Amino acid sequence: MIVQKDFLNKLKDFGLNSYESKLWVALLSRGVSTAGELSDISNVPRSRAYDVLESLEKKGFVVVKVGKPIKYLAVPPSEVVERVKKKVLEEADQRHQVLSQLKDSTILGELSTLHNEGIKLVDPTDKSGAFRGRDKVHEHLSSMVKNAQKSITLMNSKDGFDRKYELLVNSFKKAAKKGVKISIAVPTGANKEIVSVLSKIANVKAVKNTSNARFCIIDDKEILLFLTDDRKTHPSYDSAVWIEAPHFVSYFGGLFDSEMKQ
Repeated sequence: MIVQKDFLNKLKDFGLNSYESKLWVALLSRGVSTAGELSDISNVPRSRAYDVLESLEKKGFVVVKVGKPIKYLAVPPSEVVERVKKKVLEEADQRHQVLSQLKDSTILGELSTLHNEGIKLVDPTDKSGAFRGRDKVHEHLSSMVKNAQKSITLMNSKDGFDRKYELLVNSFKKAAKKGVKISIAVPTGANKEIVSVLSKIANVKAVKNTSNARFCIIDDKEILLFLTDDRKTHPSYDSAVWIEAPHFVSYFGGLFDSEMKQ
């Protein structure tokens, strides 16, 4: 049986590895079959076929028929999707419960203590990092904003402004309730509805930002600085550096203040 590699790769979304994908596709093409037959048509070693089919049965992809020789019956793909979806939701719920319990547990307190003590030993020159890929950058940016205690300063491009709103609006609202001062330089031509919403919780002003600069300063001590032009860079290659250096950050803070005063 010849099956396109791209097609088999897509079955990873079902939570299947290579051998599982090959055997399941082979069984779907036959409806019902033995492990030996499936091994022959799928090119999965016979020594592995039984273990893999047992795994597929546990995941709900196949049904074992009673008798000799043992045969396997394929579960309809539409039913498999529902089973996989149900399993994913159950596992997510279980993990959510475990993490919720950890939030108030003694072990989290002990881990936090270790981290706080470790931070005291870190050389100031080590408080920096680099991120590649917009998802990774946004993940760190979101964490920075959530942990802000005094101020949040944000400069963005036109396209980036819309993205940051989706990512950070809820965190901005929570920060504002804590008394954190939020200043946002929005590019000319930015979405007016978004500007209206943010103006209720932050000092928002339109600027030209001809350089397409993108950075975020937190508490006047750390900065996340984008290194690429988002108009010309694919999200996978969007890059940024994070630095905790008050003297360096104050320079960018000064540039931001100058833009806001114009």
